[in-house]
Amino acid sequence: MVKGRVIFHKLVTPDEALKTLREYVEFKPLGIEVVPLEESYGRVLAEDIRAPIDVPPYDISTVDGYAVRSIDVVGAREDNPVRLKVVGYIEAGSTSKISIGPYECVEVATGAPIPQGANAVVMVEYTKRVGDYVEIFKPVTPGENIFFTASDVMMGETVVYRGTRITPQVIGVLAALGIRYIKVYKRPRVAIVSTGNELTEPGKPLTYGRIYDVNSYTLYSLVLEDGGKPNILGILPDDYNRLMETLTKALKEYDVVITSGGTSAGVGDLVYRVLNELGEPGVIVHGLNIKPGKPTVIAVINGKPVFGLPGYPISCIISYNLIVKPLIRALSGLGSGERRVVKAYLASRVYGAKGRRTIVPVSLIRRSDRWIAYPLTITSGSICRLLKCDGYIVIPENTLQLEEGSSVDVNLYTEGIVGVDLEFIGSHCFIVERVLDKLRGKYNVRLLNVGSVGGLIAIRNGEADITGIHLLDEETGEYNIPYIEKYGLSNIVVVRGYYREQGIIVAKGNPLNIKSFEDIIEKNIRFINRNRGSGTRVLIDLLIADIARRKHLSFNEVTSRINGYWIEAKTHSAVASAIKYGKADAGIGLRVVAEMYNLDFIPIRSEEYDFIIRKDALSKNCVKEFLEILRSDWLRKVIDNTPGYKARSDMGEVVIEL
Repeated sequence: MVKGRVIFHKLVTPDEALKTLREYVEFKPLGIEVVPLEESYGRVLAEDIRAPIDVPPYDISTVDGYAVRSIDVVGAREDNPVRLKVVGYIEAGSTSKISIGPYECVEVATGAPIPQGANAVVMVEYTKRVGDYVEIFKPVTPGENIFFTASDVMMGETVVYRGTRITPQVIGVLAALGIRYIKVYKRPRVAIVSTGNELTEPGKPLTYGRIYDVNSYTLYSLVLEDGGKPNILGILPDDYNRLMETLTKALKEYDVVITSGGTSAGVGDLVYRVLNELGEPGVIVHGLNIKPGKPTVIAVINGKPVFGLPGYPISCIISYNLIVKPLIRALSGLGSGERRVVKAYLASRVYGAKGRRTIVPVSLIRRSDRWIAYPLTITSGSICRLLKCDGYIVIPENTLQLEEGSSVDVNLYTEGIVGVDLEFIGSHCFIVERVLDKLRGKYNVRLLNVGSVGGLIAIRNGEADITGIHLLDEETGEYNIPYIEKYGLSNIVVVRGYYREQGIIVAKGNPLNIKSFEDIIEKNIRFINRNRGSGTRVLIDLLIADIARRKHLSFNEVTSRINGYWIEAKTHSAVASAIKYGKADAGIGLRVVAEMYNLDFIPIRSEEYDFIIRKDALSKNCVKEFLEILRSDWLRKVIDNTPGYKARSDMGEVVIEL
């Protein structure tokens, strides 16, 4: 045996290595700081952002034309135009408070505020100006060519969630809300050091026997992608004193230190020796049970983590993704997360190594409706073929080969190739938000509140993994199930949810003495509606249809009498916010929202909120955990403590499979 050579006495799996690291280092953000909007790109939000204003903040014309009362232009056509008096002109940015009466109109520019009394805009192409009058050649429906107040975002609505990576789109939204400064998580400072006598800095002449430093720059970009603040400290020779000096200084100035090279059992490999002498406890892992990537070192020096990664680029990247990435993401506020995975099919047979996990780099190619994984013949030292690598597959220790056509999980090197882990598109619900919050950080979760009908369509089109719905069928009096057939859904399961209490939300003390939905019509109450396609909107329209039948009126005749029927909110909290701040007097929503905003609540009915999941999403770990949470005692306690909610005995169970 060569003097000084260290043997890998105990190889551990990546999961075991992370478990050991968690015993010494907390996987959580390092702190919070406030930054101006223009400096927030790429940072991670440390708070939920609720809209402080409505967007748009007032009704806006989407065309050049004339703001009218739609009832005044009924029946207008070219051979029988309607003649209206023009009482003014409003341009974009105007503060005019002009209003119109019967058979009056106001000329408006695109982006101009809508005058009081008007509920539609006739495009200028369908008009002819004659002095102080205008002839209208085409009728318009209520709301036509108007971008209504809060139709994009309503005050009080959560628009961006804590843990979100800030993109140009997010910055645009925050600017539209008038937000100038935001809270973000501090970025972990990460020192990067490459070791080896053979390394040369890119840009310098390359002499015989030398190679360029690849890992410093690769690791720099990986740390950036994971929310860290990297700094390359340069190349160190295989010199004990230089390494000791550099790492000692780095541990004082940085939160995490990453080295590459110098981790195997060779005579010149000094990293593990230095780390054991820098502080306590020193090296906690030396060697992973994987190929490539075996010579990986993890140390903790006085509370700070240090990673010694292999020198070969492929091995270095694999070890980073398995061991370092989860910590950097957790410290930056992105959540440690599972590795991003794509389901694919092998293009050719691959071989494993007995007793060792084998990592096989692959490239991904889209073929029809699935990914094909092409194994790449790459040695640990391969560099340029990195360009062809999208990720890697893992062959277990007890598997000698995987056959062509086998279904495999491809672990992605970066996050750019596919979308989110879990796509939830459906009806807004506070319990859903609580459940998804449990998954955020571990998974990349996206929640789109588009209403129950929008959720059904998203499931049918393969756009959503899960939807939440609460749709009452007028004919059967049954919730949700009849709509599965109506929308032609297949290859899905229906999972039982819970009960929610819907009712009329009004100001504290109910100053207008509203007792029923009919009072909203009879008393000309200012109403805030829900968005078309939402389950609450279906309930509202059923209430209106019932009133219409009893009064022998048409549905449209009743809606025309509702002050605000065409003003829509996308969430229950947006409805409550509008009432809380005096923009409306009543709306339909959940009891829990009324209590959150200290408003009064008049019960209407208890509804059933259920989930529909695509069968091909059931194999996803995030969906499996979603179902586990639905069945958990934790969620039952949350529901028990949430006003207006009630858990069902079979909550989380599959009740229909198609």
